[in-house]
Amino acid sequence: MTTHSKSDKTEGKVDKAAGKVKEAAGKMTKDRELEGKGKAQQAKGDAKSAKGNLKDATKPRH
Repeated sequence: MTTHSKSDKTEGKVDKAAGKVKEAAGKMTKDRELEGKGKAQQAKGDAKSAKGNLKDATKPRH
């Protein structure tokens, strides 16, 4: 099943925001594992956003 570019972009934004919260919480509590998970989730969000942008760029223009 394919997803639409808007869906990928939205999911990417949500992952990036959640990742930033986790990273900040990890820094505040000195929990390196949580901080790392936050950074990884942000990277996942960046990838999803890029996927959505790629879908937009490869759409046929009518």
